Amino acid sequence: MKKIWLLFVFISLQIISLAQTKIRGKVKDGKGHPLAGASISLKNSYDGATSDSLGNFSFTTTEHGDFILSVTSLGYKDFEQAVTLKQEPIIINAILKEKLDEMRAVTITAGSFSAGDTKRAAVLSSLDVATTAGSNADITAALKTLPGTSQVGEQEGLFVRGGAGYETKQFIDGQLVNNPYYSSVPDLAQRGRFSPFLFKGTVFSTGGYSALYGQALSSALLLESIDLPERSEIDASVSPLFWGAGTQQLAQNKKSSWGINYGYTNVGLYFDAVKQDVDYFKVPQFHTLDANFRIKTKSGGIIKYYTTFSHNQLGIRRPDVDSADLKDAFGLKNYNWYNNLTWKEYLNNGWKMNLGISYSTNKDNILQQVQDAQDQPKPFPDSSFWMLYKNFTLVHRQDLSQGKIVLEKKLGGISALRFGSEYWYSYDNSNYNDTALIKLKDNYTALFAESDIYLTNEIAAKIGGRFEYSSIINRSDFAPRVSLAYKTGKDAQVSMAYGIFYQKPENAQLDYATNLGYTKATHYILNYQKMSNDRIFRLEVYYKKYDALVKTIPLFYNYYTTFNNGGSGYAQGIDFFWRDKKSIKNFDYWISYSYLDTKRNYLNYPAQLMPNFAATHTASLVMKRFITKIKTGFNVTYSFASGRPYYNFMLDNNNKFYIADQGKTKDYNSMNFSAEYVPSVGNTKAKTFVVFFVSMSNVLGYNAIYGYNYSFNGDTKQAITPPAKRFYFFGIFLSWGVDRSQDAINNNL
Repeated sequence: MKKIWLLFVFISLQIISLAQTKIRGKVKDGKGHPLAGASISLKNSYDGATSDSLGNFSFTTTEHGDFILSVTSLGYKDFEQAVTLKQEPIIINAILKEKLDEMRAVTITAGSFSAGDTKRAAVLSSLDVATTAGSNADITAALKTLPGTSQVGEQEGLFVRGGAGYETKQFIDGQLVNNPYYSSVPDLAQRGRFSPFLFKGTVFSTGGYSALYGQALSSALLLESIDLPERSEIDASVSPLFWGAGTQQLAQNKKSSWGINYGYTNVGLYFDAVKQDVDYFKVPQFHTLDANFRIKTKSGGIIKYYTTFSHNQLGIRRPDVDSADLKDAFGLKNYNWYNNLTWKEYLNNGWKMNLGISYSTNKDNILQQVQDAQDQPKPFPDSSFWMLYKNFTLVHRQDLSQGKIVLEKKLGGISALRFGSEYWYSYDNSNYNDTALIKLKDNYTALFAESDIYLTNEIAAKIGGRFEYSSIINRSDFAPRVSLAYKTGKDAQVSMAYGIFYQKPENAQLDYATNLGYTKATHYILNYQKMSNDRIFRLEVYYKKYDALVKTIPLFYNYYTTFNNGGSGYAQGIDFFWRDKKSIKNFDYWISYSYLDTKRNYLNYPAQLMPNFAATHTASLVMKRFITKIKTGFNVTYSFASGRPYYNFMLDNNNKFYIADQGKTKDYNSMNFSAEYVPSVGNTKAKTFVVFFVSMSNVLGYNAIYGYNYSFNGDTKQAITPPAKRFYFFGIFLSWGVDRSQDAINNNL
């Protein structure tokens, strides 16, 4: 009986084996690399297998007939093939195409530093700006620690890769900011008007920026404001220099919010304690008031409105460079009002709309006066040089209205097409010594389109163009922009960018010559970047060619001038950036270095020369450490720049400019320190978030010289220096209703 049973089992196994079909093969990705862990199965059956480390798989099935063989793997498109099971071996070689995934796809980084709540790690967050020693919460000061920027202390603005400060423009939620800095004061750089905590995202483009933006030869700083706050809060700040208070209130349904803030600054007490090298006959005072509301729409969009009003005044007195016993007195009153309303909405069928309108007005009342040793006005004949250039009143008003619409359409996967238009109306009016100058009015229009094209997760392109027309110069242009990116490995990529950028001449030039054309810059950029959550390495080389720059044409010994577009120039160099939060425990630092070779022939330059705002070598080292045990963060910044050129241009007997004197300033060195104490760290019951903040700039007391001012005859020159060697700050910042202790720790580790 036992033998009969064994015979029965043997015959059954033979029958089963004869009814089976063996399926084997290999799974590879689009580059021919084996894919391990892929799932292989026959649809509507229980038979299947998983690929091994070499991509091989093998299994048998007792099914017969027509089936669909499916191969799946995370991050790849499904592979399917019809098979007929007839007990004959089947070999399948499956090639899986990678899915386009926004989190895994390459991003175009040539020319741009991104930060904030983007899909990539932040380069500089809002808290980074506030805790970068020497920045004192000024966005521009913090950005000067990044490669591509110049250390210019006598003028406000971002001087990027051989470009002047006015060649960098700032945008908030896509809208141009006409006056991002407090009004200019001779030989003193002014800080920006906006707090870094207004913004959730920052893109600092050192070149090759998007076709959605224009009228900036060198650089664009794109600031994206925060959406709804996490919760309601009340804030206050107190220091010997200023005090302020405000609130942000979030609706119970968390669908809307509103806020208001007021601040007052008066540096009188500070100047009494820290003597200045210049005489402030009117102590600087600032009043600022801002408000906002935000509303979430039903479809997930958001409406945001932001307004800010500021008023400031100051008076400063210095020795006159043309006389041993006279003084120059400069007085300023400024009024600025900025408004920004945007609406972001998600439409049907993958469409998205961004609509924005903005309005700003800025008025400067300036009094320039020559005074005697007793600080009294010095009278001169009306026809004298002193009256023409050194005694005057100027009332200058600038208005800018802007409307912009951008439509975006997803093209399948993560590719997208964006297009739209914008319109600016600008008005510039000046009264010089009670005489009205030319009123400049410009109707500027632009059409633009841009497409993000993702061929794979490793290869992407951004192709766009921008058409612009300005009525004041009656000129139009077309600016093509192209960027490419290729992912070379995990978290690593190479990017390239090319673009043409145009900018109208400055209004001070259009006052004398409205027949000017656009100035032009052509950018070429090659970039390598490797970025993870804890480390960023970035290397970039670039070449920038300038055409049609504005040249000064003297008509009568420099008393009367006009302008043309006969200037030209170039800038080329290499930028290096390394940030590391991993190598040293609880320590965050970054290093930046820039090499710049640039020359330009513009304004009154008699030939192609290195501009006086550029330095060949610039470097920064920023270090941050938050020690939780003592609830204190320490921050140190060291900045270096090689000497900048200076020139004295004068006219010869043929009414041509020549160099009467030239040289280079000494190297710039500055070490800055700041610290913050957060007593609520570790206290889970704390209802108030408090920060005690102290800072000191130029700790080592370096004597900076930014350049020289020359007398009218060229016989005397005065060094341009900071008003004091060091700047000290102490302040207390309080918040009720929100605890940012963890942010204070995480953003500094």
